[in-house]
Amino acid sequence: MARKPSSRADHVLFDVVYEDGTRKSNRRVPADILGGLDGDEPARAEIQAQDREIAERSGMPPLEIKSLKRSGAKG
Repeated sequence: MARKPSSRADHVLFDVVYEDGTRKSNRRVPADILGGLDGDEPARAEIQAQDREIAERSGMPPLEIKSLKRSGAKG
């Protein structure tokens, strides 16, 4: 029998635009670090940490984030 989908999302997806104009869609951030007084700002730190890890593995410098918004958000 198939599992029922969870009503609570474990991750939130973000679209990220970098300073060089590149865009990455659907970057995953744990939902439990978001909300509260900081809103979505903790997502920036989490994505930067992911980017640093990717940069270490690839030998390329990490890119600076220009903006980020939840995937599927208008505006």
